Amino acid sequence: MPRFAVIVPAAGKSSRFKDREKKPFATLDGRAVWIRSAELFIPRSDVCQFILVIASEDREKFLRRFTANLAFMNITLAEGGPTRADSVANGLKKVKDEADFIAIHDAARPCVTQQQIDAVFEAAQKHGAAILAVPVSDTLKKADKDYKIQATVARENLWLAQTPQVFRKDWLLAAYEKRSQLHDDITDDAQLVEAAGYPVHIVEGASTNIKITTKADLLLAEAILKTLPKPKVPGPIHPFADEMEWR
Repeated sequence: MPRFAVIVPAAGKSSRFKDREKKPFATLDGRAVWIRSAELFIPRSDVCQFILVIASEDREKFLRRFTANLAFMNITLAEGGPTRADSVANGLKKVKDEADFIAIHDAARPCVTQQQIDAVFEAAQKHGAAILAVPVSDTLKKADKDYKIQATVARENLWLAQTPQVFRKDWLLAAYEKRSQLHDDITDDAQLVEAAGYPVHIVEGASTNIKITTKADLLLAEAILKTLPKPKVPGPIHPFADEMEWR
């Protein structure tokens, strides 16, 4: 059975979240957002490693709040970098040799389903690289800096990228080794792998696989979670982990 390492970047600034705590560490229906994301992958028999990437500035507070969770859930920590791509690169340094594939998943995307994870993992095994995405359904407008519409963009064959994004380990490592030569402004890992010349396939996801960006998104995510099957939790969760405040 192919083995998957999962890297979850949680080192961003969360500037649009506008709260005293960053969005991965906010409480969502009783548990931290990042824990809800982790629970989707850690119990899987094909996942051999889970790597969480956090900012160095958050490390002390994070360990004070979540040390018990790290132990129970067998999570590897990596240090974040100035950009998301730098954070993923730091996570890649900790990937075990036994991993055949690497999945990258947003810490603040806790509503992906097991069926969607199954589908994108299977597509990556078949094609070498695959991502979840949803087709664009709204009319797209291109505007200038003064918000004046310049054009209506055809939405045919346009997709909104989601995560997980899953790649053969050798493809992703090769792409990251050439990162400085390939692309200056990387918005997702598929973009880098594409630039390296590897084909990336799309697996249709769902609009419910939202990424929490603002505090209002927490309410939407909570409503979505109530409609989804409950993931199996890998061992006990520290009873005080989500009640403790960042002090």
